[in-house]
Amino acid sequence: MRSARAAALVLITCSNEEQGASIARTLLDERLAACVNIVGQVRSIYRWQGKIEDDRETLLLVKTGRALLPKVERRVRELHTYDVPEIMALSFDSGSQRYLEWLLGAVSQSRRKSTKS
Repeated sequence: MRSARAAALVLITCSNEEQGASIARTLLDERLAACVNIVGQVRSIYRWQGKIEDDRETLLLVKTGRALLPKVERRVRELHTYDVPEIMALSFDSGSQRYLEWLLGAVSQSRRKSTKS
């Protein structure tokens, strides 16, 4: 039985849907994520370099394993156009056991395959 605490949800904002889709596909191709939801346009109001900004962004909801968080962050920083991309991870207390099995199985396959190469 897999623990919900082994999974994580990573929130990432991007400048547009195309950039979000590109990051999502890379994370999936590299098995750093099991699933990425792309939430259409969101309005972000934030402080940046002493000013209040008001922009439209795209939100990514990345489902991954907690053990992969450093790799996910590193890869997103490489791919992202922002100087300081939002990369925030949330942990879970509980979740559907069948979904957790699928999620953690999908990302753990990358580690098994890479050790055989």
